[in-house]
Amino acid sequence: MQNSSRKGDRLMKKLLLAMIIALVPGLVMAAPSGKLDSMKPDLYDFESLHNGARLFVNYCMGCHTAEHQRFSRTAEDLGIPQDVIEENLILSPQLAYNDHMLNGLTREDGAAMFGTAPPDLSLITRSHGADYIYSLLRGYYVEEGRPFGVNNTVFADIGMPHPLVHLQGEYELICDPNEVEVKTTDPLKGTVADPRDCFSEVRAGSLSPAEYDQAVYDLTNFMVYVAEPSKYQSDRLGPKVLVFIFVFFIFAYLLKKEYWRDIKH
Repeated sequence: MQNSSRKGDRLMKKLLLAMIIALVPGLVMAAPSGKLDSMKPDLYDFESLHNGARLFVNYCMGCHTAEHQRFSRTAEDLGIPQDVIEENLILSPQLAYNDHMLNGLTREDGAAMFGTAPPDLSLITRSHGADYIYSLLRGYYVEEGRPFGVNNTVFADIGMPHPLVHLQGEYELICDPNEVEVKTTDPLKGTVADPRDCFSEVRAGSLSPAEYDQAVYDLTNFMVYVAEPSKYQSDRLGPKVLVFIFVFFIFAYLLKKEYWRDIKH
């Protein structure tokens, strides 16, 4: 019996160690190297989610996938007609309305082009957080010598090209935004310093800075939805569950009183 117990303890220790080792790379990957901007998702802003879906399909799905999400589920949850989905969001002839949001890039081709296969983005906001994605897409700047000519203030030495460069344009850094306090007033100059002031425009994009920030918000908002599409069902079911618990509590309380009445007598 003692030998069996010891073997069981050793097995549990090995399993625990294996879990810790498996989690460490994910924790390291999730840790940002720069400050994050705050972004509050709104899953009931359907105009934002519609634009985010359009941006995701046009600017992200060339390399990334959302393999846990179907086009049809997106249409049903966000109130998008099927013909609109098929005409505007399903860009590959190999994909259909009920298919998952995939692309034709194999992991081998992705690894050959980028050094590592682009990850699936279904749960990216669950693992990294919405603030991380929002800040990452606003943190690109030009840096010569980098493989794709850009770097990022949130993810140092990033190995991904700027996917929205045509929308944002190109920026260079004139100071380190991670060393600038957010909205701090200079008592001598009477001006307000902001980390975004460290980005100096080199080439304009098709959107103004405010429009680009809104586009990044919409894209991140959609990715938050993709990470937990059951949120709508949970919100609808929540009040019903609370009503059930309240009604059940009344019957349970009355039953308890009935039992205790017999015990006391």
